[in-house]
Amino acid sequence: MHRIFFLSPARTNGTRASILMSERADFDLAKRLRSSEGASLGEVFSFLSGLYFRGKFAYSTHFGRPPQNLAPHYVITSDAGLINPDELLSVARLKAFGDVPIDLLEPRYTEPLQASVAALKRNIFQDCEIVLLGSIATDKYAEILVQAFGPRLLFPREFIGRGDMSRGGLLLRAVKADTELEYVSLSEVESRRGKRPPKLPR
Repeated sequence: MHRIFFLSPARTNGTRASILMSERADFDLAKRLRSSEGASLGEVFSFLSGLYFRGKFAYSTHFGRPPQNLAPHYVITSDAGLINPDELLSVARLKAFGDVPIDLLEPRYTEPLQASVAALKRNIFQDCEIVLLGSIATDKYAEILVQAFGPRLLFPREFIGRGDMSRGGLLLRAVKADTELEYVSLSEVESRRGKRPPKLPR
């Protein structure tokens, strides 16, 4: 069974983004982002988001089983639809992400996402699972993906009731244990909200 993951994005206009894009920043990632070399979207978003995106990125890298010529994971972005996290970014490109809100009423967000989802769908057969690692309590990502994939769009059942940091920790533990989570259909689950589960053990 093939499997591809969709990852929700990191916040690109917060404090950590300002630190990363500062001309005075002298750590390796910031210097590469400012250079002609660029820095990969995956490592940039891991820096911006911390535990949650790092968990999604590590989990989808470990458990992704894409069809030939496709990536194991794609990141949802604010103005460019789905992007392979290996793609290189510049400071200007990162700033542009922060200029567009992730809002279903914003065509600069919805139109590129719908187009890239449709293009990817044409290359995915029915034997490929599609798993969303992102917000399931709101429709800002899910609505467009459910419209495209219907009941084929899955998410980890254990996400229900958890906050972002708890989800990140859960995903990193799953990678360490080499134990994949259980997936359920987003459109068929009774409720995307539930009682907060117990805290993960230290």
